[in-house]
Amino acid sequence: MNALFGFVAVALTLFSVPVLAAGLADLSNKDTTAALKEALTKGSQVAVEMLAKQDGFLRNERVKIRLPESLHKVEGLMRGLGMGKYADELVTTMNRAAETAVVEATPLLVNAVKNMSVQDAKGILAGGEDAATQYFRRSTSAALTAKFLPIVKKATQKVKLADKYNEFAGKGGRFGLVDQKDADLNNYVTQKALDGLYLMIAEEEKKIRKDPVGSASSLISKVFGAIGK
Repeated sequence: MNALFGFVAVALTLFSVPVLAAGLADLSNKDTTAALKEALTKGSQVAVEMLAKQDGFLRNERVKIRLPESLHKVEGLMRGLGMGKYADELVTTMNRAAETAVVEATPLLVNAVKNMSVQDAKGILAGGEDAATQYFRRSTSAALTAKFLPIVKKATQKVKLADKYNEFAGKGGRFGLVDQKDADLNNYVTQKALDGLYLMIAEEEKKIRKDPVGSASSLISKVFGAIGK
């Protein structure tokens, strides 16, 4: 995952040091953008692999998909009536659906990197601590939603409780008890899967920006090897 944002972190550090201006001048926009694209491509693939494996969502507390807070009382009631296994089944199904769907993210993330312009690259380099993550969110969220939704729907259809979720949540949504965007199970899981993907990317980006030297990969060393000469 270090390859994903190592370039961004090191570049930001180097660009802020005037004494290196001569070395940086030797790097063209084309070279800089190409290096960034390579790093983002490799890193995005690692991020997907982390989530797409079994329990990638279910056993990761940062991205685990749970029932909406507005349905927690219902979940508690079910467990009190000895129906906890059904609630567990639904939670497991939601996370398994996300793990299956996120596999589809790789080609779309790679395509977003390929279509990155020089201006996009500059924006990432000069942006905030999650600039690369926001670029991915802007350029892939709509396409990923379209890819994820049918996969999630196929997975949740296997659980009869999913229909009960939609029935209850739909009624709750009409009365303002449940957020309208959470009133459909498939839409809810799809959005949570996307949130989990971007969260993992953002956390890694933030960590590497804080320690650019320690996070530098061999790719970064190669790209910026000429700067110190």
